[in-house]
Amino acid sequence: MAVTGLNFIDGAWVPAVSGATFERRNPADSTDLIGTFPDSDATDVRIAVDALDKAAPEWAATPPERRAAVLEAAARHLEERRESLVGELVREEGKTRAEATVEVSRTPMNLRFYAGEALRATGATYPAAGRTMIYTVREPIGIVGAITPWNFPLNIPSRKLGPALAAGDPVLFKPSEITPLMGQRLVEALLAGGLPPAAIALVQGGGRAGAAVVADERVAAVTFTGSTEVGRAIHRGVGPDRRVQLEMGGKNPVVVLADADLDAAATLIVKGAFGLSGQACTGTSRVVAIDDIHDALLERVVARAEALTVGPGLRAGASMGPLASRGQLDKFLEYVAVGQDEGARLACGGTRCDDTGFGDGFFVRPTVFADTAPGMRILTEEIFGPVLAFQRASSFDEAVTLANDTAFGLSAAIVTRDLDRAGQFVARSRTGLVKVNQPTNGMAMNAPFGGYKASSTQTFKEQAGPTLMQFYQSEKTVYIDPVA
Repeated sequence: MAVTGLNFIDGAWVPAVSGATFERRNPADSTDLIGTFPDSDATDVRIAVDALDKAAPEWAATPPERRAAVLEAAARHLEERRESLVGELVREEGKTRAEATVEVSRTPMNLRFYAGEALRATGATYPAAGRTMIYTVREPIGIVGAITPWNFPLNIPSRKLGPALAAGDPVLFKPSEITPLMGQRLVEALLAGGLPPAAIALVQGGGRAGAAVVADERVAAVTFTGSTEVGRAIHRGVGPDRRVQLEMGGKNPVVVLADADLDAAATLIVKGAFGLSGQACTGTSRVVAIDDIHDALLERVVARAEALTVGPGLRAGASMGPLASRGQLDKFLEYVAVGQDEGARLACGGTRCDDTGFGDGFFVRPTVFADTAPGMRILTEEIFGPVLAFQRASSFDEAVTLANDTAFGLSAAIVTRDLDRAGQFVARSRTGLVKVNQPTNGMAMNAPFGGYKASSTQTFKEQAGPTLMQFYQSEKTVYIDPVA
């Protein structure tokens, strides 16, 4: 059944001022209409910011215990609706049921974690001469613009809205136009949890709406997760006078040494490369294998990739769903052609699934390239799909060099029994996330997250850690002398 989505502005569910709308369809069956949503523009954003600007002092003055209670109640609301949310997430974004269940289960855990942060916002005291007292207080920074991607449409927004609301900031939320329903469901949960309607605005739409969020100078901070190209444009738009936090693309390698358990290595590589249909910023896109084991590892990875069951996420046994949109499908097919034109060998996959029963869905086969050479686009550009490229290395040092030979620096992994080599790799890897004998993707909710190089602004860590709440708050230093 199709829904009629709305913006949430100034405490009310409303259409776009222009009346413009866009459709979102099921990527597993494009004849299935998920819903129609407002195609917002700068006018909608301006009205939303007007309302949030008026409401900011009241939410900032709300006691931290109350802010925490709102996030706790919103978490319970999501848990009570877990099964319906899993089905909607599969239908809207294309995840398998198992993948959607993980995301829907984790989102309330995130909100509870940030509820705790509302109570942990403390300042510091500093030694001073005489009777002077010096201390700091942390205050809400103001309106936070949260622009979020479609690949984790509940989890990632909860990691931005949660800490912003815990800090006392009103939030202007612009979810991806590919997953508007999940954005609406998250806002509904927060309102059901008791969030004052004036403390949040939901603006649906595409690039026009996102650009307007960035352009409004009353938005004190912008947090964005998505492509490097868009992130850089946001960085230019925010400028030096406001705060920005960007987590962007990746081209993440797994280095496999000669002493590795090849079956275990192949299993974690396939999980990292083809989970979520390869549509994760921390997903594995490259394998750097030592010569001695390269061919044997490639054979194992190809066998496991070909054994994956591609199909609609709610179908029993499906282990890889569709790509999220026709645009993602076109991009996948383009890069497969690019890889072959540049001389790489297609070891498996590379085609759209046209089996009976797939209908007009965006299904493709897991794809592995071999015989690659440095500089190839399939090694240097983020594809954001189920495409994995193998590289050969003659030594550990060469493997590290190849792993770091990218403009990105989000995630990297090594598979080895040699803890000394593992330690060297951790030290030399130019990435914000390094894993040993684990896939490049998957993170603990209580650990900080952020990349290096073109993967991040490296300004404040996301998700957890000592700098998490600093992005959403200003620090004021106070001097007090008891004698006038």
